[in-house]
Amino acid sequence: MTNWALYAAAVLIWGTTWFAIGFQLGVVGSEVSLAYRFLAASALLFAWCRMRRLPLRFDAAGHGHFLGMGAFLFGLNYLCAYAAQLYIASALNAMAFTAILWFNILNARIVLGAHISRRTLLGALAGMIGTIVIFWPEVRTIDFSDHTLVGASLSIVGALCASFGNMASALAQQRGLPVVQGNAWSMLYGGLLTAGIALVRGETFVFEPTAAYVVSLVYLTLFGTVLAFGAYLTLLGRIGAERAGYSVVMVPVVALVVSALLEDLRLTPVMGAGVVLALAGNLLILRR
Repeated sequence: MTNWALYAAAVLIWGTTWFAIGFQLGVVGSEVSLAYRFLAASALLFAWCRMRRLPLRFDAAGHGHFLGMGAFLFGLNYLCAYAAQLYIASALNAMAFTAILWFNILNARIVLGAHISRRTLLGALAGMIGTIVIFWPEVRTIDFSDHTLVGASLSIVGALCASFGNMASALAQQRGLPVVQGNAWSMLYGGLLTAGIALVRGETFVFEPTAAYVVSLVYLTLFGTVLAFGAYLTLLGRIGAERAGYSVVMVPVVALVVSALLEDLRLTPVMGAGVVLALAGNLLILRR
């Protein structure tokens, strides 16, 4: 697949997962649902590797990279994002999470020695401003209470964890480790970590046998995890974490369109201006 196809796949799928996640909240605890999601995704990838006879044995250093990806990208990242949602609105959560753009730029420079172009920095700035403009009605009503600060802090910590996971994936690919098998092992480690945290917190491993929960779980597992992360991490290996990370800005734009189509969200000229800024930043970063 081309870079644009990989990017579009990740953005379009993740932009719709916000809608699907809503059906996961309720009977089953968020940590338990995440454990189901990543363990099921891991099982699918292992089955695919077996069917295609892809090698699954790696040395200790390789598993170290996979463990880092699992802990940060498929574990702590999501746990922080879900916890933040208890304190702040999803709009503010999405905005705070765009900090991954700057974490990726900084970490790519420090960890990978990547050269960061001026165009990448300008694109990241345009994207963040566009996100703020899109969610401006929510931004101007922020009360900066203790709850808001706790929620925003959790979201930013989640973005930092995701960036660490991005670096682990980039280093793994630099060593020649394959994305598909790496994701299988990483999602297994992330799912086990999430399940362990759920047990420590006293969560009950129940299952909600309703169509809404099952269908949303299947969608989040197959599309939101297996396919989207496969596309994103492949792209990351090709163009660098500092550029691939811009997808986090475009995801809320897609989510906005989905809300307008499925939830009767009324689009305003201000939102349109924010979308234009986000798209402009997108072109700056991804254009050859």
